[in-house]
Amino acid sequence: MTKPSLLILPGDGIGPEVMTEVRKIIAWFGENRGLEFNVSEDLVGGCAYDAHGTPLHDDTMAKAQEVDAVLLGAVGGPQYDDLDFGLKPERGLLRLRKEMDLFANLRPAQCFDSLADFSSLKTEVVSGLDIMIVRESTSGVYFGEPRGIFEEGNERVGINTQRYTESEIDRVARSAFELARRRNNKVCSMEKANVMESGVLWREIVQKVHDSDYPDVELSHMYADAGAMQLCRWPKQFDVIVTDNLFGDILSDTAAMLTGSLGMLPSATLGPVMPNGRPKAMYEPVHGSAPDIAGQGKANPIACILSFAMALRYSFDQGAEADRLEQAIETVLGDGARTPDLMGPEGGTPFTTAQMGDAILNALGSSI
Repeated sequence: MTKPSLLILPGDGIGPEVMTEVRKIIAWFGENRGLEFNVSEDLVGGCAYDAHGTPLHDDTMAKAQEVDAVLLGAVGGPQYDDLDFGLKPERGLLRLRKEMDLFANLRPAQCFDSLADFSSLKTEVVSGLDIMIVRESTSGVYFGEPRGIFEEGNERVGINTQRYTESEIDRVARSAFELARRRNNKVCSMEKANVMESGVLWREIVQKVHDSDYPDVELSHMYADAGAMQLCRWPKQFDVIVTDNLFGDILSDTAAMLTGSLGMLPSATLGPVMPNGRPKAMYEPVHGSAPDIAGQGKANPIACILSFAMALRYSFDQGAEADRLEQAIETVLGDGARTPDLMGPEGGTPFTTAQMGDAILNALGSSI
């Protein structure tokens, strides 16, 4: 039987450090659970620019198209700030999403009980939080044309275009409804239909998809700014939130901080189903490359490890093993293991990146 294939792109900053811990987890599943992967590795982001003069080499793009899933660390760093826009590290990430047609970005916001006190909100507001934001990720204002900085009269003007087609809205809405059916059967669609024509179309198409094929799922609509307020007021009112690229970027980072640390948040970006029955997919932590702590052993690897758990669930049909990995993380946190980003005012000695990875491996070993 052919092993499922996984392309690892560690990226920049803390990306290689957290990915080292993920490799340990992948090896453990191969040695102890019979889940062996054909793993390859390549460059993306600033390190790819340093090596090839581009944030994503064409050969790497071709590899990403061929594998069952891509696992990415993080990209970027201040040394690349002055590059032309098209050469910045983030363009490599956007190219992966666009050319692989990864249109549905799944960003869970789950608060482990042992970390409820780390949220800026009251414990009772976030304890037990488990919501999913489905963000459209290949269209909208990040990709719409025309775009750029132009001369207009005696001054310059910056232009970005918010653009959505019916089919682009339809497919991400279906992803959200399908996901809701496996959760608590509720979807809240967020846009700005009161001031944006793209929002009017978004609301219309989401409602149409619901009425025709998902009437069993509870659907509500909310303006995105009100949604941001409600996420901070009472986030547990939501189950699945579906929204566009720009609002999804903002709302998912808002939801991320409800859990206490960006170092805890994974994500999956899914595309069309391939002939083998698996969706094209890329998995990555929500956090950035954190160049200020790179190489110091201070990075929290949990978000990247949880991203691999999402790969087990959504790409490799290994939901029980994903549960096993998530439970190991919860056990470790419950035992008091903390990286620097999770340290409370009581102080103590934080775990290094490697120590956190080893603790999760030990918990996995105890779960057999």
